[in-house]
Amino acid sequence: MINKFATVYAGHIDFPDHGQNATPANERRFTNDQLAGVYDKLETIAKTMDRFGFDTLWLAEHHFQHEGYECLPNILMCAVHLAHVTKQLKIGCGFNITPMWHPLRLAEDYATADLLTKGRTVFGVGRGYHSREVETFGAPIIDQNANRELFEEQVEILFKSFNSESFSHQGKHYTLPPEVPYRGYQLKELTLVPRPPRLPVECWQPIQGGSERALDFMAKHGIQGLVGGGSAEGGAMHSVVLKWQEAHAKIGKHLELGERMCFGFHFYIADSREQGIREAAKYYEENMKMFGELRLVRALTDEQIAAMRDPKLAATTKLPRIEDAVKAGGFLAGTPADIIEQLKAVEKRYPGLNRVSCGMALGTPLAVALEQLDRFANEVMPAFRTVRAAAAE
Repeated sequence: MINKFATVYAGHIDFPDHGQNATPANERRFTNDQLAGVYDKLETIAKTMDRFGFDTLWLAEHHFQHEGYECLPNILMCAVHLAHVTKQLKIGCGFNITPMWHPLRLAEDYATADLLTKGRTVFGVGRGYHSREVETFGAPIIDQNANRELFEEQVEILFKSFNSESFSHQGKHYTLPPEVPYRGYQLKELTLVPRPPRLPVECWQPIQGGSERALDFMAKHGIQGLVGGGSAEGGAMHSVVLKWQEAHAKIGKHLELGERMCFGFHFYIADSREQGIREAAKYYEENMKMFGELRLVRALTDEQIAAMRDPKLAATTKLPRIEDAVKAGGFLAGTPADIIEQLKAVEKRYPGLNRVSCGMALGTPLAVALEQLDRFANEVMPAFRTVRAAAAE
């Protein structure tokens, strides 16, 4: 049953306008003070979630976004700070973009955060999707095969360094340690200092396409999967859940449907479904303007993507609507009772699922986000806590 609730904040500023008729995404540019303001916003959201009993706040690593959409370049540093201004909230790395790191620097930084936050930092890895970010750091992303090959070797190194008192690695991209003399002997092994005190490391990765190779790799390393988040059509995709189950069966692990997964949704609570759709539409459109261009919404055509860059074209082009997202199940809009009903249906269909991430569309202003978190915590979450308490009793 669902007993853990999370949300996502990728680090967007409060925009002066929203939606398809507003400023095109590529034309947004803000001052350094405006961009740096996301840290005060982040702390406010974290403290609010902590007070309301949410389980995890997921952050996203992104770089160079003067447009103001995703402005948190180092989420491990954020996790250390937030753990010291909250009491129990976990801070999730959703996700560290591994190709932009040396894997041993990432391993060291996570291990340090695990120590300093006393286990409240949740590790996560991803391959990336912004060419401006990944290619600038000298790693491939346009060449998807090269990106995946690099990512897989890096993850192998990460888990070697976490799980072994000493280790070595010989691969296409890394020879660790290098064959050099050191203090009178030939270097043969390395030890991560510090290693994470909590082993095995809880690790999460986003599931987008759900290829057999990707799911098999995650199952092999014990990585858990997050599906949805508003950018995947239909929210939690049933076919992916079935393939996830099959990937684990190959290595002798039987999973209930939804086990070792987190389903992601966008949500907006109002006094009626119509009101929720009406008020959230501009935030949904702003979110689509950002992510549609990056091919994270696979159903979009080139014509639709071009129209999202120009309000005049958008007015005459059929574009995805929030009504479609609500109907598909990826966007939960309506009264608290409506949202409870939808999540209960998900819970019934996927008996192994124990957590969901319910976030707001990218661009939702802070004041609206705080109100939504308040309503979700006080009007939706108790319906699941009551059942959980009764089951425990």
